[in-house]
Parts: sequence; C-alpha cells; structure tokens
Amino acid sequence: MKIKHLLLAATLMMALHSCVVLSPKKYKALLAERDSLSTRTVSLETEKSQLMADTARLHGQIAKLNGNYSELDKKYNSLDKNYSASSSKVTELSSDLQKREARLKEVEEILRKRDEATNALKDKLQKALLGFQQSGLSVDIRNGKVYVSLTDKLLFPSGSIVIDEKGKQALKSLAAVLNKEADINIAVEGHTDNKKVKNLGQIKDNWDLSVLRSTSVTRYLTEIEMIDPKRLTATGKGEFQPIDTGATPEALSKNRRIEIVLTPKLDELYNLITK
Repeated sequence: MKIKHLLLAATLMMALHSCVVLSPKKYKALLAERDSLSTRTVSLETEKSQLMADTARLHGQIAKLNGNYSELDKKYNSLDKNYSASSSKVTELSSDLQKREARLKEVEEILRKRDEATNALKDKLQKALLGFQQSGLSVDIRNGKVYVSLTDKLLFPSGSIVIDEKGKQALKSLAAVLNKEADINIAVEGHTDNKKVKNLGQIKDNWDLSVLRSTSVTRYLTEIEMIDPKRLTATGKGEFQPIDTGATPEALSKNRRIEIVLTPKLDELYNLITK
C-alpha cells in the first residue's frame, strides 16, 4: 500500500515537472493530493510503529504465559504425583481399617460368648450351691470372672487348715459343676484377716495360713473330686486383699475366706489378638 502511494506521488511529481503549463485548478488539485498522500504516509508509519509495539508486547505476554504454563504444568505433575501417592496410601489405610474392624468384630463376638458363658456358669453354680449360701457362700461376677467365695467358718474349724465335713459337701457340689465345664480355669485364693496367727505350730503367719488353706482346697478338688490338676492354681493372698477394712468381728470374718476364681479359657481370643 505504502509503495503504491509513493509511486503515485512520484508519478505526480514527474507529471508536474514534465508539464510546462498547468491550469491553477489542476495544480491545486495535485498539491492537495500530494499533501493527502504525505499525511497518509505519516499515518501509516505511525500505525506501523504501533503494530510493531503491539506485536512486541504480545510476544512478551505470550512468553510470560508460556512461562506460567510451564510452572503450572510442573505444579500439576507434582500434585498429580502426590495425589497418586495419597490415593495409594488411602487405599492401603482403608484396607487396613477394614481388617481391623473385622478383627474387632471377632473379638467382640468372642467376648460376647465369654460373657454368656460366664453368666451361664454363675447361674449353674448358684443353683448347685443354693443350700450353702446361708452358711457364708456367695457367687458373683467381677471383671468377666465368676467368684465363688466361701468364708473360713464354712470350710475350716477355727485356726485349722483341715476342711470339715460341711466344707467338703460345698466343694463336692462345686466340683460337680466344674467337672462338666472343662473350658474353665480355676484359681483357688486363700485370704485371712489382719490378726496375727497364734499357737498354730509350724504356721508362722497369715501368709502361711492363706497358702495352706488354699492348697488344702486344691488337693481336695483334685484328689477327691478328680478335677484335672492342670486347670487349678493355688495362691495365698494373706491379709492384703480385704473385702471389709473395718475392725469389727463381722468385717474380720468376711476377710477370712477362700475365693475360687473361675475364668473361661480365652485361647481363641489370645490367638486372634497375637496374629
């Protein structure tokens, strides 16, 4: 466009020089056209400069956008990598949680069965030992275990470790139930009051008395009533686990006792927990 205008201007100039005589009107028209072309040329130059500046600015913006795109692309790739890792971790944790929930349900089911068995055992013992409950015998559940508590007056003469006939009858009724419950572990605990032992021969103190009474009951249950000895444990607690901390004769009497602690075997639960 610019070249065409320049050629036209040059042609006009040549025509002006080659013409000896031009009419004033035509001369003015040519001058006006020349001035118009000159103005147009300046405008085109200005427009060209503006276009070049705009082009440079746009190239700069494009370069900046490309840089931003590259940075965002890096961030996206990093986030995508982190998301993949997180997603894998979430899947792993979810799987682990499902396994733990399944194991928890198994444990809860085993404990439910244990509680059912414990309650059923308590009911059987209460019925079997009903005739002795007025003589100082009680059956209750503590911490998932059945406790059969027998006061010393039900089992032993005062200061003795030899079981009397009434005590043997109570232990016989107890053994009749336990021999039918093979999955029950048995702990025989001897307890005394806090009064010092006097005139009991080789029995030195309450430790001795509690242990020897416990072993007397254990021997009777295993040797006479034929309970499997592997199921039994005999221990002496002395005076250190009293039921009643009072100093009255009634409180002291409560503390002198044999407690037979019955615990359902939890091999299934133990194996589950230690997997």
